[in-house]
Amino acid sequence: MKATFLSIFFTICLSMTISAQKGVDTQTQKIKEDTKGNTSRATDVGRSFDWGKGKTKTRERLANPYRLNSRRDVLVETIMGVLQEKKITVDEASSRIKDGFIVTMPYTFIKGSVVTQNELGRYGILSPYDTAWSRAQYTLTIEIQSIDGIQNNVSVTAKIEGRAGTGLTSEWRNVPSSGLAEDEFLAKLVEAVTGNSPDPEQDTEN
Repeated sequence: MKATFLSIFFTICLSMTISAQKGVDTQTQKIKEDTKGNTSRATDVGRSFDWGKGKTKTRERLANPYRLNSRRDVLVETIMGVLQEKKITVDEASSRIKDGFIVTMPYTFIKGSVVTQNELGRYGILSPYDTAWSRAQYTLTIEIQSIDGIQNNVSVTAKIEGRAGTGLTSEWRNVPSSGLAEDEFLAKLVEAVTGNSPDPEQDTEN
């Protein structure tokens, strides 16, 4: 009798063990096993990532004033050539070209209510309430300050203006410069004088 009871008890325990094993989540078990085999990936904080080519390379803004080695008269001619290349007209009435003081006419660099907001936000510093812009322009003042017979400091100041609409009327408003217009002109001038562009070469796919 006692032997029969032990046999039945043993059979019940065996059945419960088999049932419990059938209920194991095999997917969870596999994840645990994979994690054990790859612990170095989770703890390797020193790993670096290669994002590949194609990132836009940038540079620091050029010094303003910028020192250039060139005779004053040659530098004036080079400045006039860069302005002509950028299709920017010189205001001869306001300029003293021979003295190295050059003022341009307003140059419209963007127009259209859809795109002006973003582009004006690059060249100028907009206030939060400034939203309705239809076009934007800048005026450059370029001054050459001689150091000696061959070295000169060239300073560039940009007056940024946006055409703001208020429904029935619109007007030109002054916007503080972000320094982009000045930097773009100086970069072109440096390239024209030295033959080397200060802008970094961008990655290109082979």
